[in-house]
Amino acid sequence: MHPVVRSALFVPASRAERIPKALAAGADAVIVDLEDAVEHLAKASAREALCDFLGMHPQARLWVRINDASTSWHDDDLKACRGKLGVTGILLPKAESLGQVRHAAQTGLPVIPILETAQGILSAAEIAATPGVARLAFGSLDYGLDLGLTPDTPGAETVLDHARVQVLLHTRAAGLAPALDGVFPGVQDQAGLAAAAGRAQQMGFGGMLCIHPTQVPVIHAAFVPARQELEWARRVIAAHRDTAAGTFMLEGKMVDAPVIARARLVLAQAGESAGASAGASRASGA
Repeated sequence: MHPVVRSALFVPASRAERIPKALAAGADAVIVDLEDAVEHLAKASAREALCDFLGMHPQARLWVRINDASTSWHDDDLKACRGKLGVTGILLPKAESLGQVRHAAQTGLPVIPILETAQGILSAAEIAATPGVARLAFGSLDYGLDLGLTPDTPGAETVLDHARVQVLLHTRAAGLAPALDGVFPGVQDQAGLAAAAGRAQQMGFGGMLCIHPTQVPVIHAAFVPARQELEWARRVIAAHRDTAAGTFMLEGKMVDAPVIARARLVLAQAGESAGASAGASRASGA
């Protein structure tokens, strides 16, 4: 099973004092951002601040969004991340080719390419299949800008959803961890965020990128299975263990391998193991 990442929270590398707060926010991953959140003249100092933070907090585990391959800061960012125990993943923005991903993967760190341009979506198959890629992320805001979409319109959503489907298809074809949908920019709009996160979950995304700690619990709530679905999954796994059969009847319905796999996925999304859940179901009389 791939690690569950429902939320990946950005924090600027230029504001290193905010990293502990981000780590305490409960996000499944914290992304220290060297790219969009950092002014051009502050790139070097932000990189140094990240390295200083990692040196002073050896227990911290972070993802780092580096600058894209077309910039002069790209290789220095990769060099700074290489060999750092606290860096557990590299987000590669504006990923557009196998070569770019291979170059980032030479750090030995898992790479999360962000597909956020037309070329990136067109190259999704080769990017997803590149050794070293852990999962894909969709950069919806930059993608809309690249294609000249009118934000928050039905037409834009149609085009964005087409790209989302490509991200999901190539994630599955390459056997990657579930993909991450793009950020929801309305920090104060929790109802809108909940709707967007619920839709991403329904589409098959594993989680979302986010930009503020208050967004984390809203996203998590959307990506946690409903109580009824979770109880169903527990009953399926318990019955599977008790019958030791590949196919059986439960509550008047046939259960076979795809249904059992779905139940295991639901449990994983809730942070439960199949073995523990089966025991919990029997103990509760389910």
